[in-house]
Amino acid sequence: MKLKLFQFLLAVLFAAPAFAQGNKSWNLQQCVDYALQHNIQVLQSGINVEISKIDLLQSKANVLPNINASASHQYNFGQTIDRFTNQFANDKVLSQNFFLSSNIVLFQGLQNWNTIRQNLFALNASRYQVDKTKNDIALSVATAYLQVLFAQENYDNTKGQSDVTREQVKRTEKLVNVGNAAKGNLLDIQSQLAQEELAVVNAENQLSLSYLTLTQLMNLDSISGFRIDRPKLDVPSESILAISAEQVYQLAVSTQPGVKSAEMNYKSADKAVDVAWGSLSPSLTLSGGYGTGYSGASKEVSDYTWNGAYDTTGVTSGGQLTLVPHFDYNLTTIPFSEQLDNNLNKSFGFQLNIPIFNRLQVHTSIERAELQRENARLNLELSKQQLLKDIRQAHADAIAALSRYKASEKALDAMRESFKYTEQRFLAGLVNAIDFNTAKNNLARTESELLQARFDFIFKLKVLDYYQGKPISF
Repeated sequence: MKLKLFQFLLAVLFAAPAFAQGNKSWNLQQCVDYALQHNIQVLQSGINVEISKIDLLQSKANVLPNINASASHQYNFGQTIDRFTNQFANDKVLSQNFFLSSNIVLFQGLQNWNTIRQNLFALNASRYQVDKTKNDIALSVATAYLQVLFAQENYDNTKGQSDVTREQVKRTEKLVNVGNAAKGNLLDIQSQLAQEELAVVNAENQLSLSYLTLTQLMNLDSISGFRIDRPKLDVPSESILAISAEQVYQLAVSTQPGVKSAEMNYKSADKAVDVAWGSLSPSLTLSGGYGTGYSGASKEVSDYTWNGAYDTTGVTSGGQLTLVPHFDYNLTTIPFSEQLDNNLNKSFGFQLNIPIFNRLQVHTSIERAELQRENARLNLELSKQQLLKDIRQAHADAIAALSRYKASEKALDAMRESFKYTEQRFLAGLVNAIDFNTAKNNLARTESELLQARFDFIFKLKVLDYYQGKPISF
């Protein structure tokens, strides 16, 4: 009694997350859609796309002129040359400067153009990587979804077997009570029922774990009450395997986003080489400026008076002094707005830079870019080789799964006939319970093997569909 209570509690504990959904159920497409919206890997690859967009935008903006404004407000103490009056000032002087500058690169070895192309290819590569991530997640979700379906059918079969055995226990009890069967037969069948009830608990736990795997792939916020639809899965026709692995590869190599991403990365690396070579080219820049300023030392005469005195300025050849009237001047600082008008200055010019020797920086950057391009080319070839290897393996697995499925069908047909014969002999009292249970276990094992072979064959064909760019659906 305690064992059955423990089994019941264990079943409830594991099965509750899977079966508390109520009336809501999810089909495969809904599971895939939810996973693509919430899976962390998909979200991260989407962020990489946004970063690539920013890099492309910046490379395009680099061909535009820049415009910068500056202003300063400072005090000078002690002797200094005022930049607006060009005279020595000994007192505290307030100066303010305002400047607007701009420059544009007219030519730089096509580096800006090649950088735009480089970042454009990098953006396409990141987009293809998003598609690859989504395809991988969709395939993983489909695999987990199929595993749930298998676990569900396995649970149903196991439960059905235990129900049949339970009915046999009831019939045997009646036979024992009336003296038509030995009590040992009843004990054997009761032992078989206990084993099958344990198998039911194990199958139920496996079903719950399959649900957990699926919801984790989907990154579902809450798995409480989650359950899936149970579509009818017909075994596909084996004619699908008529297409060879090489034919599948020819379709996949031009459509699989993993290969396309590697191609874009190679093209981006190729443009990076052009950018590096552009550093050897002279660069021509047009620049211009517009500025003005204010100085507290900039003065002007506001009025003057003659105090009746004279100042000696020299002596004539006859020895007479040269005199001029002495005036007292009143000086005031030139107004701010007037100084801004008076001190306006404009400039423009061209600057030509010719690289001659820069401590091998250009040389090493070219070599590094060429090596990175070669590495990108090898990655492209590796992705193609890996794709061909995976397709050949998937094709071979599908053929093997078909053979296993056919063999399991034949084995099950033979096992059903054998069990039917053993069951008839058992009911007639010609076979003991041990032999009957052995035949029943063999039938259950064969049914389980066929179920596994069926789901395995379906999944292997779905993998081939995936490589051909077909949508994954059941």
